[in-house]
Amino acid sequence: MHLSEQETLRREKLAELIMMGIDPYPAPLYPVNQFSVDIKEGFSEATKEQYAEVCLAGRIMSVRDMGKANFCVIQDSKGRIQLYIRRDDICPGEDKSLYDIVWKKLLDIGDIIGVKGYAFITKTGETSVHVKELTLLSKSLRPLPVVKTAGDETFDAVTDPEFRYRQRYADLVINPEVKETFLKRTKMINSIRDFLNERGALEVDTPVLQSIPGGAAARPFITHHNALDVPFYLRIANELYLKRLIVGGFDWVYEFSRNFRNEGMDRTHNPEFTILEFYTAYKDYFWMMDTTEQMLEKAAMDVNGSTDVVLGENTLSFKAPFARVTIFDAIKEHTGVDVSAMNEEQLRSICKQLRIEVSPSMGKGKLIDAIFGEKCEKHYVQPTFIIDYPVEMSPLTKRHRSKQGLVERFELMINGKEVANAYSELNDPIDQRDRFEEQVKLMERGDDEAMFIDHDFLRALEYGMPPTSGIGIGIDRLCMMLTNQVSIQDVLLFPQMRPENFE
Repeated sequence: MHLSEQETLRREKLAELIMMGIDPYPAPLYPVNQFSVDIKEGFSEATKEQYAEVCLAGRIMSVRDMGKANFCVIQDSKGRIQLYIRRDDICPGEDKSLYDIVWKKLLDIGDIIGVKGYAFITKTGETSVHVKELTLLSKSLRPLPVVKTAGDETFDAVTDPEFRYRQRYADLVINPEVKETFLKRTKMINSIRDFLNERGALEVDTPVLQSIPGGAAARPFITHHNALDVPFYLRIANELYLKRLIVGGFDWVYEFSRNFRNEGMDRTHNPEFTILEFYTAYKDYFWMMDTTEQMLEKAAMDVNGSTDVVLGENTLSFKAPFARVTIFDAIKEHTGVDVSAMNEEQLRSICKQLRIEVSPSMGKGKLIDAIFGEKCEKHYVQPTFIIDYPVEMSPLTKRHRSKQGLVERFELMINGKEVANAYSELNDPIDQRDRFEEQVKLMERGDDEAMFIDHDFLRALEYGMPPTSGIGIGIDRLCMMLTNQVSIQDVLLFPQMRPENFE
């Protein structure tokens, strides 16, 4: 292993600490009773007795050497606070070697320390901790990237995405504002979970390993089950399992599902992603639109305290109700072409006129989807339901009750991207079998995203599934919208990346 000069020096310091009898990685119990931000927000002359004996721990982020005293800034899980460390306080008596050797020579920026002392306000007005006892809790062997700070303000933050996504642990240390995105992500998920639970929905778990990858049109990851000696797939969706539970008698089920699709990676796609899916008996897609906009309005309020959310140069309004536009009206508005009555060859001709690349494997549904994706999606910045899709685009969706050739489906578009997809679910087992067989024909033409026939799911439908509405919501994309992030990698703690070569 090749070590830099700084890494070599830190290992030498580690060895010296051990020789002095100082454990650089002591047992984990340390009696923390305060956090940086709580002290800074709560301390005053009136409350100083509450902060007469504080114990906190954190990572050394900067040091100012003042001779017989030092000012040091540490960072804990909530923020940063200044420490005042005097030689005579932490080394009472004649022997000052602990201070002179350990503090001055053997501790580094990045080391994690624990301190005990009392809070006070310096002459410059900064709330700080006067340290009476100091303990090394973890020696850092790799220096953090240099980041300039002044108080709580950071300059020259590390912005290289290769470094930030690959070494998220270091990114969180040196760019602490990144943590706020993930705190908001958890708030968003908890808000949605509370919304569903309060209305009687039941959270469930369904298989990640599946013998048939169903519930979506996507290319799966393939693995092998050694005990059964058969191929298995990482799930691309959990839809068909949740609908089996509706057949079994549950009225409303939901799951925050880790899904996997062996497809491209860009600013809005990651091969591993999180979807919320829920299915409700005796409801339709109109009810689902009402419920979705109510749920997302609540999530925006819980995360940001407002239904207006800033995203780049736009301000998005999550205030219900959202606009509703049919997919054919959207295409006509943004291309000037009415494709509602066109067959496959006519659609291919339109794609050619509009300079949209298509392949021979694409059927009528994929062609319409390509036109909408290329020419229409980007225009829907405010939350908008695109509704009433052609039956060819939606093999799991109930046929429209009043519009021939369409299905009761919507997609929720926000900031020019699909965030949710929902149906009045198809519960006719004969129609479902026919739709699956059409998918097999597309697969034979080379469409590697076409659906398999799931015979067990068809058997479940034959027992009878009540009228049902279902939805899938992209949690990662929704988080992007609510936290003002332009890349999906910024809302994933550990996004997929090409493996490093450590040789």
